[in-house]
Amino acid sequence: MPRPVDEILAHADQLAGRFEDYDPNPDDELTREAVTALRAAVQARSAAERELLEAIRGARHEGMSWSAIGALVGTTGEAARQRYARKVA
Repeated sequence: MPRPVDEILAHADQLAGRFEDYDPNPDDELTREAVTALRAAVQARSAAERELLEAIRGARHEGMSWSAIGALVGTTGEAARQRYARKVA
């Protein structure tokens, strides 16, 4: 079963915080470029999840069915309802 959206967002925010606070150590295997790229990707994913929730909230407000929303996000209507209904109410 997919993870709830709030869990995904909390994890994304936690990862973003880790990368924002990361101070490279010369002994680390990661390069500054790798850390910068990872930081940007985590922040983009977090923003995308928030944008998706807002889009779903707007679609529901306009009367779009869970079935249609599910089709657009790549799942069934019931799975979309279970995953997002509490977050967009």
